[in-house]
Amino acid sequence: MKKTDEHIITKALQGDLLSLARILSKVENRCSELKLNKLMSKIYPHTGKARVIGITGPPGAGKSTLIDRLVFHYRKLGKKVAVVAVDPSSPYTGGAVLGDRIRMQAHASDSGVFIRSLGTRGKRGGLSHATQELVMVLDAASFDVILVETAGVGQTELDIAKLAQTVVVVLVPESGDSIQVMKAGLMEIADLFVINKCDHNGADLLEREILSIIEKKLWSTPVLKTAATGDIGIVELFRELENHGKYLMASGKLEEKRLEFLKTEIQDILTEQLSLRIKKTLLSSRGKKLLSKLMHYTINPYKVAAKIFKI
Repeated sequence: MKKTDEHIITKALQGDLLSLARILSKVENRCSELKLNKLMSKIYPHTGKARVIGITGPPGAGKSTLIDRLVFHYRKLGKKVAVVAVDPSSPYTGGAVLGDRIRMQAHASDSGVFIRSLGTRGKRGGLSHATQELVMVLDAASFDVILVETAGVGQTELDIAKLAQTVVVVLVPESGDSIQVMKAGLMEIADLFVINKCDHNGADLLEREILSIIEKKLWSTPVLKTAATGDIGIVELFRELENHGKYLMASGKLEEKRLEFLKTEIQDILTEQLSLRIKKTLLSSRGKKLLSKLMHYTINPYKVAAKIFKI
């Protein structure tokens, strides 16, 4: 690694936001495998301290406004807060459709708050491999709380459970298919349910429906009602987030979640490396010969895959 890169990493770990942004760009743009390896060798020993909270739910549920209010509460306690807003990827560039500064403008001048938009890059679960590595970098950069807002793509939005220590599922009364979405998997990952825009019709009915199908667990999943634009219920949400953090520590679940996070990271590294090597093989002379045979029906796709696997 170049001395300039080492200097940037050192400054990022010391809290320099410009250096941090440059490191995050390297991670998001997936610089070479060798560079990522060297980067993480410097970053990883400083991780494992941040509180990671995932905010998910359907589009239009008010997740960004809710996060905006939570940031204010954490800053009142003197906590450094990072927000990773995962947006749908541009089909042309792979980057986030929304810009870094569109959301939560009130915190733009606060040096204790760092906001980053990130594209899903076509990942079905809504989170790219880069997302979890961005969280690791922000953790190493001494942010106390990292809030990850997902793209809100419904029932496929389940990857957040492997990334976050606490998952908040945000719903709204007018979301008529909310219960169906939860039955498809969102229900199982929720540590807290938030019915946002609770001043709208149907909030009480939605609350009763959720409560009727919540399974009893060691952690009794709270169902909270908020109106983020009016700062209603935010103090109660903040309190329950703190309670869940204490529960994770006391029960040993925090270590379990960290282990699952690291397993996912290893799997994603291997998947990414394998995918790149497959693409490289298919572009090679041997790969082109195999594709030619495939096109002429003298070999089948499974045979091609088996041959590539052995390379």
